[in-house]
Amino acid sequence: MRTGYKSLFAVLLFTAFFLQGCNNEPEVPNTRGVYMLLDTSGTYTKELKQAQRVINYILSQLGPGDSFAVARVDTGSFSEKDIVAKVTFQDRPSMANQQKRVFREKIDKFIKTVKGSAYTDITGGILQGIEFLNEAGTGHNTILIFSDLKEELRKGYKRDIPLSLNRYTVVALNVTKLRSDNVDPREYLDRLENWRLKVESGGGNWRVINDMTRLEKIFGNQ
Repeated sequence: MRTGYKSLFAVLLFTAFFLQGCNNEPEVPNTRGVYMLLDTSGTYTKELKQAQRVINYILSQLGPGDSFAVARVDTGSFSEKDIVAKVTFQDRPSMANQQKRVFREKIDKFIKTVKGSAYTDITGGILQGIEFLNEAGTGHNTILIFSDLKEELRKGYKRDIPLSLNRYTVVALNVTKLRSDNVDPREYLDRLENWRLKVESGGGNWRVINDMTRLEKIFGNQ
């Protein structure tokens, strides 16, 4: 092979490898992470018994390497102190089952003793959920919001913050209608639409599940 052809061949070979490297996206781990927010404001605490059913379903679906955390939504939810229970499941089934039992016990104790909060910092809870799941390093991440989605912030709290939700699914669960929603249904519809826009503008997928008999839809796109 002539020298000129050798040089051309080397350049083409290098270019092919370079382009192949550019097209290879980082491999996404085949693990799941779930962060569930529980609204503890006002009368919504009466709905938390239903949240236990959701939590038990999630526990039944997660396996080795998956991570799960449940946190309360209160006045200022961008804090690890609001995490009620968290776990990354081990490979051994016996150990994973023990982890799930301890997790359930913590949730049961929380729901029996929870006190309602005056404010509802949902955005702060989502930000804390993103931080938790990013640190967990899971590949398929879901944030569940068990709430009526009415955010009420204490004076001085700033939550006009963009959410970084690329490769995240955010699911609103059991979005109960408020008394004012019955007077003007547009309030309920606007609340859902505003949260959808906030999630999707951050690159996330938005879903609403109000029928608690259809929990399999939580992982519908994974």
